[in-house]
Order: sequence, then C-alpha cells, then structure tokens
Amino acid sequence: MLNQSVLLLNQNYEPLSVCNVKKAVILLYLGKAEMIETNHGLIRSVSRTMPIPSVIRLIHYIRAPRKRIVLNRKNLLIRDNYTCQYCGRRTYPLTIDHVIPKQFGGKDTWENLVVACLACNNKKANRTPEQAGMRLIKKPQKPNHFFYFQHFIGVKDEKWKPYLFLD
Repeated sequence: MLNQSVLLLNQNYEPLSVCNVKKAVILLYLGKAEMIETNHGLIRSVSRTMPIPSVIRLIHYIRAPRKRIVLNRKNLLIRDNYTCQYCGRRTYPLTIDHVIPKQFGGKDTWENLVVACLACNNKKANRTPEQAGMRLIKKPQKPNHFFYFQHFIGVKDEKWKPYLFLD
C-alpha cells in the first residue's frame, strides 16, 4: 500500500514527478503539500487517520529542471506509436529513417528521425521525402514535458488524467 504511485504536482498544477504513498504522506504531514485526489483506503496511525493520496500539490512553487527524454530507438518508436510515418502501417520490422539523409547534412535529432517500415525506408532510400515522392504523416518533433508523463511514466490512476491533459 505504501508503494503505490502518487502524482506530484507543482503549485501551479504542472506535473512534477511520481512518488510513492510514503513520500506523499510525509509531504502532507510536514505541510509542504495538499491532497487533491484520494485513493480507496485509509492510512491509520495512533492519533490520525488519512485517506490514501492519489494526487498531491506542493504548497510553494519550485523550479524543477525538465525531464530530458533521451533520443534512442525505443523512445522514437514510442513517439511515433510504432507506426510507419510514411504509409501509416504497423508492420515489422520497423526501422529508423533520417528525413534529410546524413549525406545532405541531416543530423541525428528528434526533428530529423522518424520510424519507417522496411518497404518505405527502401523506397525512400538516400533521398529526401520530396525527392522520393513521399509525404510524412506528421512532422517529427521533440517530445515535450507532458508527453514524458503520458507515455513514459503512464497513467497509473484514472484520477491523474485531468492533470496530464488526457481528458
């Protein structure tokens, strides 16, 4: 029970991190946070009874560095939803394609890498999508802070959805 996940929000309701119930109770007891949403069940001590927190909010705003999402194959697959960005199919094997090939100055960046099926990657070859007569389904971009929570940490409780902008 004390190891369940609790969403921690900054004072302005921006998601900061996920902690366990034990850490959340300590923040609540010290007056550093307030309970926004609760889970089923109670935590009991000799002198107090408290509902199990699901979402807590800090009383004072803190400046926290943004979570840096590492550029790697796994994270590109998650960003592109395991879907070829040229034809929209979810076939395997999937490859990583440089939108602007390295030969033409393309870099290994979030904005230049997409997931492509083997057939589309071979069809595009060492050309730009325009040269190959292909179009991207969506423009590749670097995932933001909310994407990190939505896809990498996940929604462990339905009550988190409004705070992660999933409603």
